[in-house]
Amino acid sequence: MTQDELKQAVARAAIDYVVDGEIIGVGTGSTANFFIDELGLIKHRIQGAVASSEATAARLAGHGIPVFDLNEVERIAVYIDGADEITHAGAMIKGGGAALTREKIVASVSGQFVCIADGSKLVDTLGKFALPVEVLPMARNAVLRQLAALGGQPKVRTKPGSDEAFVTDNGGNIIDVAGLAIADPVALETQINQIVGVVAVGLFAARGANVCLLGTADGVRTLKF
Repeated sequence: MTQDELKQAVARAAIDYVVDGEIIGVGTGSTANFFIDELGLIKHRIQGAVASSEATAARLAGHGIPVFDLNEVERIAVYIDGADEITHAGAMIKGGGAALTREKIVASVSGQFVCIADGSKLVDTLGKFALPVEVLPMARNAVLRQLAALGGQPKVRTKPGSDEAFVTDNGGNIIDVAGLAIADPVALETQINQIVGVVAVGLFAARGANVCLLGTADGVRTLKF
């Protein structure tokens, strides 16, 4: 199976976790896009969705799914999103699509976090995928220095084909930290969160996934944490 076929399989499997009559939290990225397409087929069963990015909001609206601002919503039954890496304990690196802050906010208020990913994203130790950190633009270089002191190789993410810093939906910048082997994801998440100027770090460990639907050549594998 191709990677897209694996992503489509887990997106389809995630529909089983959609709670009828509720508002669903929806993530950002290529795997989440497959889920949005599947969600569009059953949109009559839900009230609508809260999006973790402007791109996701646009895709949901394109399927005729009502999009709610999180401030209008008291509860979200389930949040469904992909991951750049996930461990056997449910800790994740997210933020390859630059939506980590909003993803973390929506996940934090959701009753359940269902991660959907292809089998290549399952790892023993996080860090082969560069860890994204969203920062306030004025703090970018100060945070760079502190992240370098942690032992990784931090680099400011730039716009495609440009030397300009990438700008998130929140007006922040992203620093990607390569070369980390993250033995204690919760401790590192806490440490980076305490750096002044950091908006959010792409470690989802203190609040990891409850379930991971993993696309493999042998079918969808379900991991529960």
